[in-house]
Amino acid sequence: MNIRNTDISWGLVSILFHWTMAALFLGQFGLGWYMQGVKNLLDQYYLYQWHKSFGFLILGLAVLRALWSLSSRRPRLPDDMPAGEKTLARGSHAVLYLFLVILPLTGWAIVSTSPLPIATRFFGLFVIPSLPTGISMHSEQIWSSLHGFLAYAAIFLVGVHVLAALRHHFKSKDDILVRMIWPRRP
Repeated sequence: MNIRNTDISWGLVSILFHWTMAALFLGQFGLGWYMQGVKNLLDQYYLYQWHKSFGFLILGLAVLRALWSLSSRRPRLPDDMPAGEKTLARGSHAVLYLFLVILPLTGWAIVSTSPLPIATRFFGLFVIPSLPTGISMHSEQIWSSLHGFLAYAAIFLVGVHVLAALRHHFKSKDDILVRMIWPRRP
């Protein structure tokens, strides 16, 4: 089993990053959507703390994943794949990586600009300081709107990503999806 990527397959580290981040991102989207409707203030407090903690976890993992990606080769795309499709695939992956950084940062900006002095406790272990921003309800609303818009845009792109992977597997019958499930030997 390959730990590192090869020309024909993703390595175990990249695969674990991919599926861990996918699960965390989808969980975050679901939690963020659910917590908006919770009326009990204590329940709401704990749900927001979990959401913020997982957001910071995603941010940290996204940085590690980007460093890993920069230090690793990428498997080749199929030779018969059109050039435009290859460009679109690379571009959409870059945007997905960007979302994994920008969404947590906009969430951090929300709590940093909020007039409510509620500390962010990373899984109850320590307090994460606020960003050096001005505090105002107007700023908090702007960041909150941007965060929500980006979350929906990201979930749309994730859906397109999943559909493209399924298209490759069932219609194109190539190994794009399979090689993200388990590493192969060259």
